[in-house]
Amino acid sequence: MTATLDASLNKAFFVIFTPCAQRVFLVFRGLGRRFCQTVVLGAGLAMPILPALAAPIFVLNSLSASVSVIDPVSWKEIKRIPTGKEPHHLYLAPDEKSLLIANALGDSLLFVDPKTAEVQRTVRGIPDPYQLRFSPDMKWFVTAANRLNHIDIYRWDGSNLTLAKRLATGKTPSHVWIDSKSTTVYATMQDSDELVAIDLPSQTFKWRAPTGAMPADVFGTPDDKFLLIGLTGGDGVEVYDVSAGQAKLVKLIKTGQGAHAFRAAGDKRHVYVSNRVANTISKIDFLTMAVTDNYVAPSGPDCMELSADGRYIFVASRWAGKLTVIDTQTRAVVRQVKVGKSPHGVWTLDHAPRQ
Repeated sequence: MTATLDASLNKAFFVIFTPCAQRVFLVFRGLGRRFCQTVVLGAGLAMPILPALAAPIFVLNSLSASVSVIDPVSWKEIKRIPTGKEPHHLYLAPDEKSLLIANALGDSLLFVDPKTAEVQRTVRGIPDPYQLRFSPDMKWFVTAANRLNHIDIYRWDGSNLTLAKRLATGKTPSHVWIDSKSTTVYATMQDSDELVAIDLPSQTFKWRAPTGAMPADVFGTPDDKFLLIGLTGGDGVEVYDVSAGQAKLVKLIKTGQGAHAFRAAGDKRHVYVSNRVANTISKIDFLTMAVTDNYVAPSGPDCMELSADGRYIFVASRWAGKLTVIDTQTRAVVRQVKVGKSPHGVWTLDHAPRQ
């Protein structure tokens, strides 16, 4: 058996020739899951290699009313799916068979197959679903209505949504987080500089707390003790202790101007935050609440996804209309893929754990 290797950035592949010259195989390796099939080595000996296909990367184009579908082997846009107006965020359904794309100005949810990128259905009559999240117990679905100033709480029966309560909030609800016990919803108010807590079973407010300027994304530590808030109008991340009820500000972590979106590193210890004005991404140790690393991320970095092995950050470069790939080992931008206008949400099924 002989093999050759192309180690270029675009792809790596082995050409394997069997001793009996019966078959020739191309074994592709991309960033994340590898693509190939069983290689027959002659004399009945077979070597299993890995699963056959990799899931696409989805990028929401908020000002193009579309989703770019990226092939992680060729790194080309292979499909563009029309959506409702202003798709901003997306979330996997509890059964993992549908990816829900929230069209804020279109008042709708688009269900897409996360493996094939085929459109499944559209659910209309969901007012302004700017941001969205399922509860860990899979019973509740929560949306933040960014332009309409309310939080909607829906019951989820595994297929359909039923509105349980609409709660008027402060100005411009931005992002939501739900604790691991599915008892509390936390939501930031971007233009009234607040953090609110909602009791999920009763759908009533528990408390409000003032925050720094323009709070955006919110991330909860696995023990439910601390919340991290990105300050888009500031230069860092606020840390609140919520273990005793009312939120208590305990620290401001300086990261960079326009701290905005979070993505856990998958090791239950670190989380990334994009600094949209500073054009950087910071890595935070949430045990010490300190920055441990920084990466250059061009053109308004926003939402992020992480490859299954945790090495590559896929980030929406909002102002450039591109998906940017960053190698966390070399700290270098290794690829950019042109997508639509104002890309926002990024997601793939082949991702690192979210805690």
